[in-house]
Amino acid sequence: MNKKPDQKTKPAADAERDRNAKKSISYNRKARHDYEIEDSYDAGLVLVGTEVKSLRAGRVNLADAFCRIENGEAWLYNMHVTPYELGNRWNVEPRRKRKLLLHHWQIAELRAETEQKGLTIVPLALYFQRGFAKVEIALARGKKLYDKRQSIAERDQEREARRQTATAGRE
Repeated sequence: MNKKPDQKTKPAADAERDRNAKKSISYNRKARHDYEIEDSYDAGLVLVGTEVKSLRAGRVNLADAFCRIENGEAWLYNMHVTPYELGNRWNVEPRRKRKLLLHHWQIAELRAETEQKGLTIVPLALYFQRGFAKVEIALARGKKLYDKRQSIAERDQEREARRQTATAGRE
C-alpha cells in the first residue's frame, strides 16, 4: 500500500503473472475449414517428459488429429509430437495415442453426440495453462464441398470490404 504516485504498473508484467493465462502452442486451422463446430471442451493431456519439452519448443502438428471414445475414456490419435533432440532413449513414438482427461459426464456427452448425431471430435488448439498441457476439442459436423466454397467466398468478401474501407480512409 506504500505505492508512490510516480510508480507505474506494467500491464505486461501482470499478464505474465496471471496463472490462468493460456500460452498457445498450436492451432488447427484445417479443422475450422473442414468442419462446422458445434460445441467445444477443454481437456487435459497425458504426456511423458520429453513430449512436454517438445511442446514447449512448439514442435507439434494437429492437422490430422482426431479423438475417439473407447471403454469410457477419451483418446487423441495422430497428433504428431516431434521427438525431443536430447531425449534419446526416453523419446516415445511421435504419433502414439494419448489419453485425454475429461469428466465422466463430458465423456458421456461426447459419446452420445457422436453415436446419435454422427458428429466427429476434433482438436482445435493446444496450449499450456498453469503449467499443464491442455487441448481444446470440439464436436464437429463435416462440411460439404459447397459449404467450404461458401465460407471461402464469404471470407474473400470480408477481406475485400476491409481493403475498400482502408483505401477510403487514406484518400
